[in-house]
Amino acid sequence: MDELRAQLQEVFREVFDDEEIALRDEMTGNDIEGWDSLMHLNLIIAVESRFGVKFATSEISNLRNDGENVGSMVSLLAKKLGRG
Repeated sequence: MDELRAQLQEVFREVFDDEEIALRDEMTGNDIEGWDSLMHLNLIIAVESRFGVKFATSEISNLRNDGENVGSMVSLLAKKLGRG
């Protein structure tokens, strides 16, 4: 999963235009400047495009729930890619 996390980090850096982002599983939208609802959708679209996956509307909205974090996104993405 480290390779997946590294690729996801590249997407985050591109979307948020910040080469300093270093993803950690416990990170949430509060930890990344500019991560609001619009940027969340931009991030999801970029992830879908990069990895060739499609998220259901419920999966997208669930990632914004309390207790969800980057680790949740990594796990969901791994499952979608058949790696989890």
